[in-house]
Amino acid sequence: MGEELDAVLSNVATGDRAAFSKLYDRVVPVVLGLAVRVVRDRTIAEEVTQEVMVEVWRTATRYDPSQGSALAWVGTIAHRRAVDRVRSEQAARRRAEKVAAEGGLTPFDSVSESVIEGQERARVRAGLDSLSRSQRQAIELAYFGSMTYREVAENLGLPLGTVKTRIRDGLLKLAENLGVGS
Repeated sequence: MGEELDAVLSNVATGDRAAFSKLYDRVVPVVLGLAVRVVRDRTIAEEVTQEVMVEVWRTATRYDPSQGSALAWVGTIAHRRAVDRVRSEQAARRRAEKVAAEGGLTPFDSVSESVIEGQERARVRAGLDSLSRSQRQAIELAYFGSMTYREVAENLGLPLGTVKTRIRDGLLKLAENLGVGS
């Protein structure tokens, strides 16, 4: 797949829209997954993914197969964009906090967000407490420990299928307890 993807990206560099569509279908899941891991917010990760794919289209002529695979090149762009977004969000938050501190006031959004986050954390904690120990352990490793299903399975010394089942069943129970999707 790597060499084929390299050729596809080289075709994208010539302005081939069909090649870009093919590249898009192959790399977007990887780009989105990487972005989610870095920014920790699906909506922002989707925005980052879109920005990455626009940049890939615009800068495909810069790709040099002798420097690495197409997937590595796209992944580097994705990682850089995601990190930039995190830094941008942090800088904006710091600026808002500084303005609020200088004015002696706490921004309304900050107060309401803190209250809502606290309530949500309490609901999630209660939901997690309702899970079996094995479900909770698997979910915590996957979501709070940022581990893949395979890494969770290795960590717990369990078959991959067992871990997937525990996580799926736990998430369904958690969603039910939180009233999500009802």
